[in-house]
This record gives sequence, C-alpha cells and structure tokens, in this order.
Amino acid sequence: MSILSRLRPPAFQAGGMPEIDTATYRLHVKGLVKEERSFTWEEIMALPASKVNARLTSVSGWSVRATWEGVLWRDFVSAVTPRKEASHAVFSSFGGGYETAVSLADLDHPRVLLVYAVEGEPLEREYGGPLRMVIPHLYGYKSAKWLETITLTDTDRGGYWEDRGYTESGIIEPGFTLDVNTKTRRPISGGEVTEF
Repeated sequence: MSILSRLRPPAFQAGGMPEIDTATYRLHVKGLVKEERSFTWEEIMALPASKVNARLTSVSGWSVRATWEGVLWRDFVSAVTPRKEASHAVFSSFGGGYETAVSLADLDHPRVLLVYAVEGEPLEREYGGPLRMVIPHLYGYKSAKWLETITLTDTDRGGYWEDRGYTESGIIEPGFTLDVNTKTRRPISGGEVTEF
C-alpha cells in the first residue's frame, strides 16, 4: 500500500478508470517524432530510473507531497527524438476518455516524470497506475493518468478539463491548498508548491 492509499487524497477518474495489464501494456509515442514507437512495460522499466520529491497540486484545492519514482521526461524524450517543429505533447489515457496537452517548454523541467511508483511502492490503479505523468509545477489535471499515448504536435489544444473551463496552461495560482500530508490548509504563492 503506497503513501497515496494511506493518505487518501481524492482520486478523480475523469474518462473512467481502465484495467491495464503490464504484461500486454504498450505506451505509444507518435506524431512529430523522428520515429513513432511503442514501449513495452519492460522497455519502460529499462529506462533510467529517477526519484523526485514533489507535490502534486490539484486545482480542486488539495496538495500531496511524495517521492515519485519513474523516468524523467528529459530521459524519456531523448529516446523518442521530437522533430524541431514539435511544441506540445498530448497525453491520452487508456480508452481515450481523457486527454491533456502540455507544452514541451513546461515538460523540459528537471522534476517532470513518467511515474510508475511512489515511496517505493507500485503506483496503484486508483491513482493512475501503472503509468502516469507528474508535472509538479502545473495543476494535477495536466498530470495524465493511465498513459496510453503521447502525441507530439506543433499546436496547443484543449483537453478533458480544459474543454470544461480549466486553463490550458495549468499554471498553479496563488491562494490556499489543503496539505493532505498534514491535514492543514496552507497558503501557496503560485507555481510549484515548495513552501512545505
């Protein structure tokens, strides 16, 4: 049981919560890349592994700190070689029920990960396992769960929550958040939450 299951932050399932077997799992990378590719689970696990201690902050008013484990975006993207005209990545969940686009500039950040574990435990299905994004400096709706496809494009576009009124940038705004770790409401200054 991971820290997420112990702390019980809200687990949103926009677009549904798919059942994914890592034995047959494929992460497809397509669009504006040198060569389209599908990664098996074993190939993902063979990529350089990293750990990042960071907060995942929800636009709905809560934030949780954990040590996320997986593949840094910078390491992952070097394996797929985007074409020079690529400016955004569109992350799609299994079944196509959820999508969000993130600029490559926002992804080129030292703490952005494709996450498969948290605090030494496999990432549970409820929280986006087996593989999800964690982009600490953007709201959680940009950290797509149940990754199936990453499409590199030369334009921004909406997504599941963006089409329902959330900002396309996903920038964390100043205000207050519930720190799930301590169960206290805390002020935040905007951007990645590093104050606590």
